[in-house]
Amino acid sequence: MRSDEQVVVEAFLAALEELDVDGAVALCGDDVVYQNVPLPPARGRSAVAKQLRTMMKVGTGFEVEMRNIAANGPVVLTERVDILRRGSFAMEFWVCGTFEVRDGKIVLWRDYFDWPTFLAAGVKGAGRAAVGAVTRRLGR
Repeated sequence: MRSDEQVVVEAFLAALEELDVDGAVALCGDDVVYQNVPLPPARGRSAVAKQLRTMMKVGTGFEVEMRNIAANGPVVLTERVDILRRGSFAMEFWVCGTFEVRDGKIVLWRDYFDWPTFLAAGVKGAGRAAVGAVTRRLGR
């Protein structure tokens, strides 16, 4: 059975998949903190919205493949594969996320991922995009 907190987190990630920053931020508390560890955190709804809008400008698509999700009271843990897209470029990388939900709003979102794997996924995605572009030009 899914908890109310888990439903909020799933709705939040679904809004991001739709590139709906306003919808995602509406599910956050005024004092929300978002951090991609070890980068500095964004604090407050406007700072989180600004960071998400910047990410959406860089990318043209975002997808979440949820592997596991568990809730313990206000804390929701996710194990997922995030897919970032920009045109024919796509990179997939493993992410663990911690969300804290208070009064139906996300007040903490902290993602952890392995930076070398993230960078390797970017290189792999760029390579696939380049091969695809060459293949299209050759008419194959």
